[in-house]
Amino acid sequence: MFFLRRDGEPAVGVRVGLTTPRAAGNSVVRNRLKRRMREALRLTLPAFHQPVDYVFHPRRPVADIAFPQLCAEVERILRRAEAATR
Repeated sequence: MFFLRRDGEPAVGVRVGLTTPRAAGNSVVRNRLKRRMREALRLTLPAFHQPVDYVFHPRRPVADIAFPQLCAEVERILRRAEAATR
């Protein structure tokens, strides 16, 4: 994940981007990665309000781990990024 705090702009909250590498697999696998990440972010992001841009670049193991574990990992990463942007 990459992140950047937006200073000097109106605080519109969190913005998120998703990318998936071709090395992750065919289009079916890449779309599954994006769907799982979108859902994990949908459930996790309401707790974060700082004006920060995030870009997630998931790897292939994201398609195989349990969904609750994925949500916990996304939250852990967002908390670390939030602490780094203060």
